[in-house]
Amino acid sequence: MQTSATHKYLRIAPRKVRLVADLIKGKKVADARAILKYTVKGAAEPLAKTLHSAVSAAKNNFQSEESNLYISKVTVNEGPKLKRYRPRARGRAYPIQKKTSHITVVLDEINETVHTEGKKEKTAKGAQGEVVEKKIEVSAKPKFRPAREMAKPKAEGRVKKMFRRKAV
Repeated sequence: MQTSATHKYLRIAPRKVRLVADLIKGKKVADARAILKYTVKGAAEPLAKTLHSAVSAAKNNFQSEESNLYISKVTVNEGPKLKRYRPRARGRAYPIQKKTSHITVVLDEINETVHTEGKKEKTAKGAQGEVVEKKIEVSAKPKFRPAREMAKPKAEGRVKKMFRRKAV
């Protein structure tokens, strides 16, 4: 089940927030929290709060376990700009745009479980005659991809030719 949380009108430029958001895309919630805790950027704290809000919503609304959640999508959109002006030489005004951003964090489950609310399957009666109930759980493949190794640059051979020493 997908769960999302948003933080609107954050007074940090979206370009700066995207640097931190890219660090946690596709990670498990525990890993993302550790990364955000030790990231020095100013956008780490609002992202951590938004992540915490999304995890709380997943626990409360869908009874999901935190260890079963991962970040499927983090989007940082541009919000409205606050327009200000600074005085310049010869009576001119220089415009300044104070940018804002909107953060959306979407969580998904690694192994999805079907939660039955009020719908329980009745099975054979037990020894005492009471009805035994069971919950239905469905396991799926993990939806996130493991990190890939960086490919070697193709121009490596050309670089060696450019800086080769000539024999004297």
